[in-house]
Amino acid sequence: MFIEEVIVVEGKDDTTAIKRAVRADTIETNGSAISAETIRRIQHAQNKRGVIVFTDPDYPGRRIRAIIEDQVQGVKHAFLSKEKTIAKNGKGLGIEHAADEDIRSALQNVYTPRNPLNQTEEISLHILMKSKLIGHPDSKMRRDRLGELLQIGYTNGKQLQKRLSMFQIEIEQFEKALAQLDQEDLT
Repeated sequence: MFIEEVIVVEGKDDTTAIKRAVRADTIETNGSAISAETIRRIQHAQNKRGVIVFTDPDYPGRRIRAIIEDQVQGVKHAFLSKEKTIAKNGKGLGIEHAADEDIRSALQNVYTPRNPLNQTEEISLHILMKSKLIGHPDSKMRRDRLGELLQIGYTNGKQLQKRLSMFQIEIEQFEKALAQLDQEDLT
């Protein structure tokens, strides 16, 4: 599998995992303090080939993703759940620990944040509460699984509506994932 876009990862071990799973070029941020030079390289890559941000599903990874999203317009995003990035020994979390097939799947299901001119129907807070995604004892677990099903990553209750909107999740797509989530709860 060949990836045209340049993939932004956190470090060398992530690059090794990406190159093991697919043919692609990477840019490493080397931590969550992204230098101005790294941002310039990412902007250049975005202008030439496009960029996919593929960071770890933890706070530093979300921070890197937010910085890049803020400074480089139009980047795409790939996500993996925490469960798919835990080291075999249970000590450590990151893209470098993911299975090749999980990396390929995430890269086949990238999301591009929406253009403000392309409005989709917003999923209301009322719907999120009714769906037990916020304000319910099981909300965190349900949001985590919903993020996996929609491949948009985990988000807290305050950010869920923004993430659904940012990745243009249509109400039908949301309802389908929610139905699957509810069916899993019954088993």
